[in-house]
Parts: sequence; structure tokens; C-alpha cells
Amino acid sequence: MSCHQALVAKLKNQSAVIGVVGLGYVGLPLMLRYCSIGYKVLGIDIDESKVSALNEGCSYIEHISSAAIAEAVDNGFESTTDFSRSAECDALILCVPTPLNKYREPDISFVTDTTDALVPYLREGQVVSLESTTYPGTTEEELLPRLESNGFVVGKDIFLVYSPEREDPGNPNFETRTIPKVVGGHTSDCLEAGKALYHKAIDRVVPVSSTQAAELTKLLENIHRAVNIGLVNEMKVVADKMGIDIFEVVDAAATKPFGFTPYYPGPGLGGHCIPIDPFYLTWKAREYGLHTRFIELAGEVNTAMPMWVVTKLMDGLNERAKSLKGSRVLVLGIAYKKNVDDMRESPSVEIMELLEEKGAVVSYSDPHVPEFPKMREHSFDLKSVVLSQESLAEYDAVVLATDHDAFDYEMIAAHAPLLVDTRGKYRMPQNNIIKA
Repeated sequence: MSCHQALVAKLKNQSAVIGVVGLGYVGLPLMLRYCSIGYKVLGIDIDESKVSALNEGCSYIEHISSAAIAEAVDNGFESTTDFSRSAECDALILCVPTPLNKYREPDISFVTDTTDALVPYLREGQVVSLESTTYPGTTEEELLPRLESNGFVVGKDIFLVYSPEREDPGNPNFETRTIPKVVGGHTSDCLEAGKALYHKAIDRVVPVSSTQAAELTKLLENIHRAVNIGLVNEMKVVADKMGIDIFEVVDAAATKPFGFTPYYPGPGLGGHCIPIDPFYLTWKAREYGLHTRFIELAGEVNTAMPMWVVTKLMDGLNERAKSLKGSRVLVLGIAYKKNVDDMRESPSVEIMELLEEKGAVVSYSDPHVPEFPKMREHSFDLKSVVLSQESLAEYDAVVLATDHDAFDYEMIAAHAPLLVDTRGKYRMPQNNIIKA
């Protein structure tokens, strides 16, 4: 039996050991899924605090329960910071960040550093799957030569695939199992190994012809969303000048049963994908002498939204004979989307920084983020304010940035002296509410 045949057989009969490298918002749900269907799973992460928490059966992500982690541990899951243990695994799934650097260029150092850490321990009969969002060509240009640096031949001794993650934290309508999985392989045998890897865990596996096609698929998905949000954000500005409620317009347009998909405006883009992924393609396109004007224009519109919100707030304060400098401003919701604790690329944080730069005294309230976390690029020594009639009255203005279901919107509207609504929660005009 060939190396390839043995691997595929182990993946199909579930005797394979699955290694998940990177135990965050993508890696943890994937780990839980494989554990739940009977695979032995080893988690690998460089963060000792995460590894310790998981081995004790504790979750550090709000929408993933500690009970689920504890059950996985009872079923044999363990995590480690020791990369040498990757040799125990038949499959290695890489779920590490791919942020942008300060020049808005792709930073794939997490991918390359992780691969470099695994290379000394790779062995014949393993499949390596990259799930991190990246530009077309990364798998072939960066991972392939590293995997072959020890003398292995990819497609014969070891197998390489790209399968982009598709997580939507806090969305109750979809889970890891039910979200179709796109897979591209370096060779046909690599693709077969990738299909076998995900076949038991995911309801529908969607094979494509190459790793590059799979990489571009992920970028298209998120660019589609970013461009349409950019369009509706620009429409919001136009509608505002015309005295029209853009949320009413989108709702009305959404009644058309064909040819229209509703996207709603907001204070800016957030999350680990939508604000970042388009720039991976614009950067790579320059290698081919192409200028992706459409994508970059949408990026300009979306990145201008936090300042738009601050400007609307300043206008509202001016009408009340107040300046932003010295005003006490409460930001409601600092997670990037409703009902989660995920802070990555949150536009709320940029709004807070703009307010602070202009002299406002900034506080926040978020039931999902009790204390402002340590972040690579942002720092606030703040804890979440408990909302009440009395606490709201202490502020000159309140900015609704993330519309968590836990907020008491009726109380907020009744007791906030000035309320800037960036999410369209308040449709009826009120003297103290400004739509932004």
C-alpha cells in the first residue's frame, strides 16, 4: 500500500490523529468537531496560557462553552506547545492569523514561522492543510518548498492542500459541520487526501482544481462582502444628505425576490477577514501589473466610516453648544459584531481612538467584553460600564457601535442625552438620536 493510500484509509476509518495548529476562533471549533465524531485530536499553540486552559477543560472564547472543551478532553483531546509532537499526527491543519502590517501589506509570518516550526518533525504519510486566509500562490510559494526541504516529495511522500476557513462566530444558523468546505490540492493525490481529511467532519466538501483556486475563492467571498458594504456605506452618506433613512431603503429593496441581496451600513468593517482580505488580493495583483481600483475604492469608503461617525457626533454636540474636547462619551459595543466577544479589527476601537485623540473622555459598555483586552495595536485601561439610567446620565453622548441583543435599547434611548446610532436600531425620529 502506498503512502497516499495508507493515509486516505486512516482518515476514512478515523484511526488518523488530527493535529490542529492554532487554537483560536477557527481552530477550536474544528477541534471540537473532530473530537465529537471520534478522532484523536492534538492541539498545538504557542500560547502557554491557552494550552493550560484547554487541558483544564476551560474555554477562553465566549461562544464556545467550557463544557464542550471538558468533554473533548474527556474524549482524549490534549493540547501542547511542543511542536515535536506534530510527528504523532497524520494530518496537520494550520489555523493561524494572517494580519496586515502597518503598510497594509500581507503579513504571513505566522504561517511561515509555524510551518518552519513543524518542518523538522514532518514525516512520510502526513497531510498538511492551510486554512488561513491568504493571497493566491501562498501554499505553492511558501509551504511547498518548506515541506520539500527535508527531501520529501509533495504528492508522493507528504501531501499539501489549501482549504479556507469559513467561520461566522455567533451565527446560530451555521456550525462547522454544516458550512461547505472548499479544498484544493497541490496534486490529485493531495486533493484526495484533503477530501478524505474533511469528508467525515463536514457535510459537503467542494473540491477545486488547485490550491490557488481555493485561495482566490476565499478572497472573492470576502471581497464580495466588503465591496457591497462599501456600496451601502456610500449610499448611507448620500441618503443622509437627502434626509432619507438608508435602513428603510435597504429593507424596502430587500422585498425584491430576485437580483438584490441586502447589506446594511455600519460604523466600519470589523473581524479577521472582511477588513483585511481584499488587501491580500490588491497586493498580489500588483505583481501582475494590475490595479484593483474597484476593491480599493470600497476599502477607502469603509475605512472612512469611523471618522464619519465621529463627525456626526461632533455635529450633534455642536448643536447642543458643546465641544467634543472634554465631553464624556460612552461607546456601546466594542466587539466587531453583535453577540460575540471577538475584538479583531473592531471599528469601535478606532472610534474610541479618534474620540480620545480629539480630547473626549472615553468609556465603553459591552456585556461580552468585561475588560478591554490586550491587543497588538490598541490599548485602553478600561472596564465595561454597567448600563443604568444613572450611568447613562453621566455622559454627554452615547455612540451605539455594536448592537448586542443584551442592550436595553428602550432605556438607552430614554436616558442618553445624545445618542449616535450607527446600526439603525432606532427607526422613529427622536430629538436626542442622530443616525450615523
